[in-house]
Formats: sequence, C-alpha cells, structure tokens
Amino acid sequence: MISAAVNLYRNAYNGLSRRMWLLAVVMLINRSGTMVLPFMTLYCKHIGYTTRQAGYVVAVYGLGAMVGAFLGGRISDRFGFYYTQFFALFCGGILFILLGQMNSFASICICTFFLSMVNESFRPANATAVAHYSNPQNRTQSFSLVRLAINVGWGVGGGLGGFLASINYHLLFWVDGLTNMTAAFLLIWLLPKVSLAQQQNLSRAKPVNIKTIPAHADKTFMYFIGLQVLFALCFFQLFTTIPMYFKEGLHINEFWIGVVMAMNGILIAVLEMVIVFKLEGRMPYLRLMTIGTVVMAISFFMLNIPLANGFLIAVMATLTVTFAEMIAMPFMNSYYISRSSEGNRGQYAALYTMAWSAAQVIGSAAGTQIAYSTGFTNLWWIIGGICLLTAVGYHRLQLSRKR
Repeated sequence: MISAAVNLYRNAYNGLSRRMWLLAVVMLINRSGTMVLPFMTLYCKHIGYTTRQAGYVVAVYGLGAMVGAFLGGRISDRFGFYYTQFFALFCGGILFILLGQMNSFASICICTFFLSMVNESFRPANATAVAHYSNPQNRTQSFSLVRLAINVGWGVGGGLGGFLASINYHLLFWVDGLTNMTAAFLLIWLLPKVSLAQQQNLSRAKPVNIKTIPAHADKTFMYFIGLQVLFALCFFQLFTTIPMYFKEGLHINEFWIGVVMAMNGILIAVLEMVIVFKLEGRMPYLRLMTIGTVVMAISFFMLNIPLANGFLIAVMATLTVTFAEMIAMPFMNSYYISRSSEGNRGQYAALYTMAWSAAQVIGSAAGTQIAYSTGFTNLWWIIGGICLLTAVGYHRLQLSRKR
C-alpha cells in the first residue's frame, strides 16, 4: 500500500520541466509572505474603521487588480513575461511596506489601489510563463504545481500571519513586502532570461492552432469569463467575510483563524497534484468545474449549521471549500489557455485575471454590506445560491460545447 502511494505521488509529479520547478520555488517564497490580504478586513477594524469601510478597502484592492491585470497582460504580450514578473514582484514589495505606514482612510485606499495594480500585473505574466514552460500534455499539471507552491506558501503565510497579527499587525506588511522582493531577485537568479523574441520564436516553432482574433471576440470565452466572475465572487468570501465571521460570529481569535486558513493551503499541497493526476482526461474541464462549484455551495451552507462549537464549524466549512477548490480551479487555467496561442495568451490571461479582480470588488463590497445590513446567515444562503447558479452555467456551457 505504501509503495502504491509512493508511485501515485511520483506519477503525479512526473514530466514537469526543471524551469517549472524553479518557477514554483519562486512562487513558494513569494506566497509564504502572503499575510496582508487575508487579514486586511481585520486590520482595518483593528485600527478603528468599520466593517463597511474594511469592505471598501478590499474592494479598492480589486479595482486596482483589474487595472493591473489589463496592463500586465498587455505588457507581457508586448515586452515579454520575464521582466514583467520581476518588476511586479519588486515594486509590489515596496508598496506593501509603504501601505503599512498609512493611517488615514484615504491614504490607505490610495496606496491599496496602486499596490494591487502593480502586484496583480504579475498574474497574467505568470500564467504566460507557465504556458511557455509547459506543453499541452502537462499544462494542467504545471498550473497545479504553481498552485501547490502558492498554497504551501499560503499555509505558511496564513499561520505565521495569524501569529504576527496577534503581536503587531504592522509586521504583516513588512514580511509581505520583503518576501515579494526576495522572490523578484530569485526569479532573476534561478530562471534564465526569456526574451520576447524567444517567446515569439517558440510560438512559430510549435504546430499549434494560432488564433488571430482578440480574446474579447471569443464569445465562448467571454461567457466563461462571466461565470468566473460569479465563481470568484463566492470564493473571495474566504478572504473577506469568512475571517470576519470566524472572529465575530464564531468567536475565534486571530491565531486560530490563521491555523484554520493554513489548513486550506496544507491540504491543497498534499492532495491537489494527485487529484489532478487522477481526474485529468477522465472528465471534461467544464464538468469538473460544475462539480467543484456545487461542493463550494455546500461549504457556505455549512456555515449556517447551528453547532455550539464554532471552531468545528470553521474547520468543516474550510475543508469542504478546499475540496471544491481542488476539483474546479486547476482546470480553469487549462480551459482558457487551450483557447489561446502564444501570440494572444496575455490577452486571455488578462481577461481571466480581470474577472477575478472584478469579483473581488463586487464580492468584497457586497459581502460586507450584506453581512453588515442583514447578518451573516443571509449572506451564506445568498453566496451558496450564487454557487449553484454558476454550476448551472458551467453545465450549460458544457452541453453547448457538445452540440
């Protein structure tokens, strides 16, 4: 049995290029410092702002992320993903530290906007890099390796962030900023330079179906993007209203909130690559997204279970949303990448990232407003219902593709 498990894990990681592993190391270092965003709502309340204002700050982060995603995709297609990633990481690190020095609500919002614009411009460039370093046969596997690195880092950052927040919230900004800058220099040190000409030469060398239309003219992709906004709107509650509910509704302190959030990253690190290996090719991507979204709906409904032990509810809901994430999210990247070419991949990645950023704006503002106005119980019923609606959308898209 042990031998079979070892072989399963070996096969799950087999075939990945050396550059993919190095890129994953960079992402691990960067995400090990991810502390500011998951604790942003709690930080704003800690320094005296209301729940509504905390939601506005996270919404501003989403607005900046939309602008950054658009710019990151354009810059990546025009100048190459290599230096786009470096400057996004390095400048984002400086802005994280600067944000920790802001005190007034206006200055926090302004700094948050520019931080997210710079920091999130990294994502389209990184998606283009992953596609460049992989091939169609192991693309989902490659994206999952990066997600694994991100989530191991998330586990470390979430646990450490809860500990640091219990000492001094300002430590979060310093650690997040310094790990960003460290990752930027590791990128330059570990990975050889890839010029734009090399990207374009690779594109011409590969016998792929090159799409000449811009990403926004792909109607199926744009329908998919609409569903991504709904999915991400629900998923982002994990970083905004859920930590608030754990503290205010379930009466869990910051340290244990960090522990629960770390479980998400640890579980993904242990299981996601194996799940991807077992599911890849067994079912269409859209069907897996449908299943995962239904499971995510269940996780939100679980938050309304009337149990006396709040920590147990938090653990159960977090485990369920983690399995939903592992079933659906690794295949979302592969789906949209399969519709693009090296020549317009930055556009596809930018629109995909912008969908998540738009959802962050809507979800952060709307989620906190609903919780503030009508209570968390109604919020979880609404979010769970949106998940089910999104699952129906994925299912209809799958049926239309069959036709």
